[in-house]
Amino acid sequence: MLQSFIIILREGFESFLLVAVILSYLRKSRQRQLAPAVYWAIGVALAISGGLGYLLFKMQTGQPELIERYLGVTVAGFLGNESLREAVLGVVAIVMVLSLVVYMWRAGPNLKQRMEGRLGEVSAKRTGWTAFAGIFLFTVLTISREGMETALLLLQVRSPRLIWGALLGLGAAIAMAWAWAQFGHLINVKRFFQVTGIFLMLFMAQVAIYTLHEFAEAGLLPKSEALHTATEKFSADGLYGRWFSVVMVGACAAWLLGAWLVDRARGIRGNSIILGPVKT
Repeated sequence: MLQSFIIILREGFESFLLVAVILSYLRKSRQRQLAPAVYWAIGVALAISGGLGYLLFKMQTGQPELIERYLGVTVAGFLGNESLREAVLGVVAIVMVLSLVVYMWRAGPNLKQRMEGRLGEVSAKRTGWTAFAGIFLFTVLTISREGMETALLLLQVRSPRLIWGALLGLGAAIAMAWAWAQFGHLINVKRFFQVTGIFLMLFMAQVAIYTLHEFAEAGLLPKSEALHTATEKFSADGLYGRWFSVVMVGACAAWLLGAWLVDRARGIRGNSIILGPVKT
């Protein structure tokens, strides 16, 4: 439940901020007539993300019929091996999520400027439907990326209370987005993304252990039996795996406390907004 809560909280809040930057740019550039393109793009991106999540869920649960019907490829052999299926999806999630977390850490301070530069390229020198299409496609790609990352992450959560955690995370993301819009100068968004990024990286470490466990169970690694036994304790229900959530929260809390003490010593107040405020 904790993992799904943090995943939806981070990805939802990040999506809200990205949309806020796009709308803010349109207002500043006096192109408010293009705002409907953003709203339509959000709906399309959510549909794409939901469809991808559904297909991945069918793949994870070993139901090849839907995949084969819509994609026209034979995947029954791959889907029939549950361990291999789980391992491959784990590798995809690790690569995609870690690359995006690292990208946000590196590009975060200048993300607003980069987005506005790209938005200018797709809209400023164009008119009519061309500009509308440019903003639409840019927003679809931006939000779909977040949705795909969310779908891959949620597939790695091994908890029967995943739905409740996701719903709570969505509510918290909406509340944070509203608070940021109203009291942005009081919220240290930079620290928020840093600490949730650390949580996701630690979560990916657990996913990596689980992925290694599944590859060993599929018999694809040298000394698979020994590796399978060694990693069993780190699974979600294993002796050490049960405490991993506590370790993740403790590590994030310790890092956040240390960062707060450093900021306090430097006289930095909690107004490090990565993407800038909604209001202009």
